[in-house]
Amino acid sequence: MTPRILWLAALLLAAAALFGAHPARAASSPWSYCRQTGTDDTLREIPNALVPAAVRLFGLSAMPAEQVRLGTYFRCYEGDVFVCNVGANLPCGKADTSRDLAGADQWCAQNPSSDFIPMYVTGHDTIYDWRCTGPKATPVKEVFHTDPRGFVAEMWKEATP
Repeated sequence: MTPRILWLAALLLAAAALFGAHPARAASSPWSYCRQTGTDDTLREIPNALVPAAVRLFGLSAMPAEQVRLGTYFRCYEGDVFVCNVGANLPCGKADTSRDLAGADQWCAQNPSSDFIPMYVTGHDTIYDWRCTGPKATPVKEVFHTDPRGFVAEMWKEATP
């Protein structure tokens, strides 16, 4: 083999090792993956090893294990594993902290002075309850808080091994 082909083969093997290892490490042991990674905001499906923790943390003992696994995500924060179980009004993605929602203003133009704005209008990831002040959407109160990474803090729980 020529030196150029050897160099290219080594480069390809290094890239495969580097980029191919992340998902496998995350799937085999989320705790070791997060200790190595530190902070990673990527939402990942939980492996079977995290199902018992999710069941315990979210009170899901009546739910089949496979459903728990498919409805729960993990992410890494400062080397620790955090889990979130999704639901109709349970957002696991980053929170919407905006105090101005164009879609909500449109809804208020048709429903002025309404005491509430439905979540299908505001989105399920907003941290506020909303109402209409005339034709303008107004956040009434903060119902959720964000963690330092911008996720809804109340939805995420630390999973210990």
